[in-house]
Amino acid sequence: MSALRSLLSGRLGVVRLCLGLVILLLCVSAVSATIGYSPPEVHPVSIDREPPGDTVISVQGYNIWGVTNPQKPARLLSVAPNGSLGWHTSGDQLDVSWFYDVDPLANGDLLVVGTIEKQKTRVLRVEPDTGTVKWSETLPLWDTHDITLTENGNLLVANMRNTENGTSNDRLYVYNRTTDEIDWEWRFRDHYPNETDAGVSSDDWTHVNDVDIISPGLYMVSPRNFDEVIVINRSTNKIVMRLGEDESHSTLYEQHNPSYLQGPDGRPTFLVADSENDRVVEYACDRADSDHPLDGDMKPNCDWNQTWEAGVDQLSWPRDADRLPTGNTLITDTLNHRVIEISPNGTVVWEYSAPWLPYDVERPAHGHEPDGPTMQELNQTGSHSLTNGSVNPRQDITGPKLTDQIATATEGVPGDHVIAAGLDRFSKVAPWIRPVWLSPNGFFLLSCGALVGVVWGGGEFFIHRGRISTVLRRHVCRLRTS
Repeated sequence: MSALRSLLSGRLGVVRLCLGLVILLLCVSAVSATIGYSPPEVHPVSIDREPPGDTVISVQGYNIWGVTNPQKPARLLSVAPNGSLGWHTSGDQLDVSWFYDVDPLANGDLLVVGTIEKQKTRVLRVEPDTGTVKWSETLPLWDTHDITLTENGNLLVANMRNTENGTSNDRLYVYNRTTDEIDWEWRFRDHYPNETDAGVSSDDWTHVNDVDIISPGLYMVSPRNFDEVIVINRSTNKIVMRLGEDESHSTLYEQHNPSYLQGPDGRPTFLVADSENDRVVEYACDRADSDHPLDGDMKPNCDWNQTWEAGVDQLSWPRDADRLPTGNTLITDTLNHRVIEISPNGTVVWEYSAPWLPYDVERPAHGHEPDGPTMQELNQTGSHSLTNGSVNPRQDITGPKLTDQIATATEGVPGDHVIAAGLDRFSKVAPWIRPVWLSPNGFFLLSCGALVGVVWGGGEFFIHRGRISTVLRRHVCRLRTS
């Protein structure tokens, strides 16, 4: 008791008591925030209009350094128009740790890309109704997100995290499945300054996460870390179109899965899941050419105009957006663990809960790319908030997020941008380590309690550093003399 009285005496004692009460209050609040919490499950949320055909969703699942979390599994889902769950496949069934891109093929098959252990990537052609794997290739690539099947059956690969001897060899290449050789290769370091983003010596320089064939010999590419979408002419190896610029985050910020659209006047248009900006956005080029809408001689530079955006600060890390023939947009809202279809004005007309971390969504009835109309064609330009869905401003499917509420409450105070950035980063990292049974707000409160405890412990160490040093020296001397 005397030791306790000593700790709680004086001004330091008052500080210790206050810190202890703060930690206790945070822990109690975390318990309160978790009571009644139910983790998200696979189920339909709302269906105002049934789509024409099934919806296929690739769910990445949580996996850290090759160790899967069975409570947050990787899986492929097929959802019927009425929201009922059709066929579904786990990552284990296809020997995949987590899923990334999925492409519908002409005959109804799916091309599926996934990561497996020991830094390898697996691409499979799957017959969805039976789950039959018609063929598969295992490539010595780490964390590849996208591989596209070419017309002649070869594989167009977006190869990220490819650093050798301190230099990035991130690249695009075509792998010939017949000859087991590379038919074509394009390296980013041959076309970008070495100091771009974190530098050519970084372990994950480009994080190139998407490559699509938008016309014979023209490849649309998304080097995420460069905040750009580019089009490459395979014949000349030149970048013939570019949207965005490294670190120009007001245009794009670490985007995923762009779609190339084109109106009747031939105006190039990009629809992009602008991930770190928490929105879906559309940009149109300032020029049009109806006679030659897309060819290898296209001019490299456009003045891009933002024509449409939706879901700003309502979506959470969206990673796919497809324009449907109806003019609606199909979106994976990754950290809200759902897929939604929205009308041009932002109304949610179809919503499905798909934990954990949905990556890609497709409507196979529309083929590999739905190629819907641009918003300029629909006369629906502008910025639109989401309505009619389960996610409202500053909320997720589990209710209001404390991180967003704090960011809002601190707007206008000194350092508010730093506070907001830190809270946003926490909200994106926390799901990887948060237990399934613990609510997001509960985990945030416990994390705050742990932070207070660490700061308190550091302060006590500083105050008693002399005593601690003396005790350590005594122990060292005893060890030497024993």
